[in-house]
Amino acid sequence: MEKYILSIDQGTTSSRAILFNKQGEIIATAQEEVTLIYPHEGWVEADALVIWISVVNVVNECLIKANATWANIDSIGITNQRETTVVWDKKTGKPIYNAIIWQSRQSSSICASFADKKELIHKKTGLLINPFFSASKLKFILDNNPGSRERAKKGELLFGTIDSWLIYRLTNGAVHATDTTNASRTMLYNIFDLKWDEELLELFDIPKQMLPKVNPSVYDYGAATYFSKKVKILGVAGDQHASLFGHTCFKEGECKNTYGTGCFMLMNTGSKAILSKNGLLTTIAWNIDNKIVYALEGSVFIGGAVIQWLRDGLKCIGSAPEVDGAALSVKDNGGVYFVPAFVGLGTPYWDDDVRGSIFGMTRATTEHHICRAALESIAFQSKDVFDVMEKESNIKLKSLQVDGGASNSNYLMQFQSDILQINIEKPCCTESTALGVAFMAGYKSKFFGSFESMSKMRCIAKLFKPSIDKKSAQNACKKWELAVKSARTFKP
Repeated sequence: MEKYILSIDQGTTSSRAILFNKQGEIIATAQEEVTLIYPHEGWVEADALVIWISVVNVVNECLIKANATWANIDSIGITNQRETTVVWDKKTGKPIYNAIIWQSRQSSSICASFADKKELIHKKTGLLINPFFSASKLKFILDNNPGSRERAKKGELLFGTIDSWLIYRLTNGAVHATDTTNASRTMLYNIFDLKWDEELLELFDIPKQMLPKVNPSVYDYGAATYFSKKVKILGVAGDQHASLFGHTCFKEGECKNTYGTGCFMLMNTGSKAILSKNGLLTTIAWNIDNKIVYALEGSVFIGGAVIQWLRDGLKCIGSAPEVDGAALSVKDNGGVYFVPAFVGLGTPYWDDDVRGSIFGMTRATTEHHICRAALESIAFQSKDVFDVMEKESNIKLKSLQVDGGASNSNYLMQFQSDILQINIEKPCCTESTALGVAFMAGYKSKFFGSFESMSKMRCIAKLFKPSIDKKSAQNACKKWELAVKSARTFKP
């Protein structure tokens, strides 16, 4: 009987299920959008039950498409949007508040109140104090739901990132756990001591009783009894960590960039945790075979989301794939520079107060110039991260591996190669995140072999090489830097 690994990929705006065979090839996929909720400016939420239902739907659809049953499934891997925070009733399994999405800024004032603790938090977690991470979101939920903190202390309420929420649901409430990568993004987990940090829990007033058990990325999380008593969850990792693994960036210095809703660049730094001085995050890449691998990470808040805004907000394109045609219909950007800081700027700025700005418009500017500038803004923001990563790792990168929806834009990938002056490698399997947890689950079950054998499965579908000279690239970047400076100066 043919066997497959089932990857559940729960993202910000959609849930997906993907089946992989022993060659790491995709057999079937299913996807369902998840509607986001915007209660106030800067707030981003979702109904956690809707997220769960979407996962059930895509799993069933994927099996139907493959004409497969649970007897065909070797094991399950789960990868998820990180930092998104859910609190639910242990007895009923129902959330007490909407899931607060990683992008949401509603806990900004909480973070501001702990500004004097930024060094303490950075040294323990490798993170910067920011509403981006789970701790302040969890505190917000407990602070704004009367009696919830007392109930949490009694063990009546549970906290989890999306992986924990799905594991709990898939195991019919038998398992309340997370993996090391997701724990490392909560701002409550000590990435050096490898445990929930008592001092940080006290600081944020978080009852330890509500926290999930932290397990390795490759681990027996139990059977997914909601679907089958025989199929186990064997691999769990946050989406960007899973992507790094899916790209087989197993060696120190190997790097990838995901062009999703946001952009996330990660570099494998091996057994060494490098604490950044320039806005990068230090995170745990994975924990496998009792070996902790660390990574440096740079975060761009608005990546592919700017293409969605062109479609849904500005309405200058009918669908995302049309953006390349619009960008290429003009000979250049017409002097237009777009800083898409809709929810602030990430690495290396970490400026929550700046907002989106467009510079350099004239009477000759068209929506096509704005489309081109929007695509270029994704590459410029990624270069800001890239430059800091090279500096702090002391590693000169010769190539960058890419994935994510916006990597389907050939214009964006070519422009990225041009301004970085390096090769951009797009793999044959663009579902690197789902492939990463498939590799993890399959490594545990021996469905896949060694790290070396997984590396051999990787192939390059498209290679982008620099098409402009270094001086031209530098001139374009100087104008971008000026645009960012101007945007940060003007704060409504």
